[in-house]
Amino acid sequence: MTINNKENRRLSKWLDYGSVNGEGQWDPCPTCQGTGRIPRGQEAQLVAVIPCSDQRLKPRHTKLYVCLSVLLCLLLCSLILFFLFPRSIEVSAITLQSSLIYFTASDVQMMVTNKLNLSNQNFVTVQVHDLDLQVLIYDSVVGKTKMPNVTTLLPRSKKVFTVVTNMTIEDPGLNAYCKSSSIQIHTLFLHLQMTIRVSYLSHGEQLSMDTYEYIDCGTNSTGPHAFEQLH
Repeated sequence: MTINNKENRRLSKWLDYGSVNGEGQWDPCPTCQGTGRIPRGQEAQLVAVIPCSDQRLKPRHTKLYVCLSVLLCLLLCSLILFFLFPRSIEVSAITLQSSLIYFTASDVQMMVTNKLNLSNQNFVTVQVHDLDLQVLIYDSVVGKTKMPNVTTLLPRSKKVFTVVTNMTIEDPGLNAYCKSSSIQIHTLFLHLQMTIRVSYLSHGEQLSMDTYEYIDCGTNSTGPHAFEQLH
């Protein structure tokens, strides 16, 4: 009785495979030949066919995972843009720190020291270089200063550095004005033109500034004075 049950189950599996030619003639499964088992050595060669209604083709929370992945990518991109987006480098006006005046027989020698304030609003380090400063009295250039390497600004920081400029006044009228003992105040208005370059994140830009300051060319030193800045 047991043998007959096994034979019936095997025959049922063989009949359940279906008709190949549609005429009611049942053929054995070409894969297992009606045995219901995959032959050894053919596991890597056979391809399983899964119905479209199989739940394995419809994983749960797919839309949730996709939305979370998109939101995470957007968040990372926003953070990268926020921290790496180039911000402005602020250069405050030049202020006079000190000046030394030397009289010679033919001219007036002056060494003027100015302070320059720089502010870095970026989240990266900024390199400041190629400072070019020239000093004019009216339309005549009386002094120049060039600095190839100025300073390094750390992220979100401010820094003050000094610029020393040597000037020579050779104009006879200005010489007489500065050396005159009958005049108590020998005021000279200086026009300072400055350009400076900054670079960060493979990005470079040039900053420029025009300011005015005045000194007393009849004394050996003078303190800070108010100035007017041109934008």
